[in-house]
Amino acid sequence: MRVLAVDDELPALDDLVRMLEASPAVDRVESAASAEEALVALGDGAAIDAVFLDVRMPGLGGLELARVLRRFEDPPAVVFVSAFDDAAVDAFELAAVDYLRKPVSRRRLDEAIERASRRAPAEPARDEDETLAVDALRGGGTRLLPRSSVLYLQAHGDYVRVASSEGRFLMRARLTELEERWAGHGFVRVHRGFVVNLRRAVEVRPRLNGTAVLVMADGAEVPIARRQVGELRRKLGV
Repeated sequence: MRVLAVDDELPALDDLVRMLEASPAVDRVESAASAEEALVALGDGAAIDAVFLDVRMPGLGGLELARVLRRFEDPPAVVFVSAFDDAAVDAFELAAVDYLRKPVSRRRLDEAIERASRRAPAEPARDEDETLAVDALRGGGTRLLPRSSVLYLQAHGDYVRVASSEGRFLMRARLTELEERWAGHGFVRVHRGFVVNLRRAVEVRPRLNGTAVLVMADGAEVPIARRQVGELRRKLGV
């Protein structure tokens, strides 16, 4: 995996680069002392899989840079590294794969690298994206659907409702079975009846009763159960 470390404090940047280089999962580490330098590095054609990003920096801050990165056609995974907790909620809403507190421990960095590697653009085999056979809700017939197009799944008796960027479908399966099978592909249970593709989520909106909703790429809102909010934050490392 190829990573970019960004921090305006040079001693902290040097430490982070050293720790990243020591990981067997990391092939190459580049560094930048500001968000502006990071954008130059990313724009020079370097294939970066993950960015380890300080939150508080002069000029363009880490959160602002992360918002810019989300507009990339193939955005890198983002891991925030900060001495403060106050940006954790914002990081969660930006779908960061992890949020590390300084000083960073070896164990937490390894966990973040593992999470980033699952989100990083692959050089995968052609069959990496599973094809599903689903039933169309309108007009009948069977449709072949790539798993990557799925926004979320909803329990529906002996079936699962599949909400996809290509439409709405039914699939004869159990929600628990799909949750377990697709856990390594960004799918997470957020409610008793819903499993979502976090890679297709764009915003978390809290509710007054302690719950929240996850806004998907098509604007649909998926409920997050109160007891699942903390678990979801844990999964995302925030």
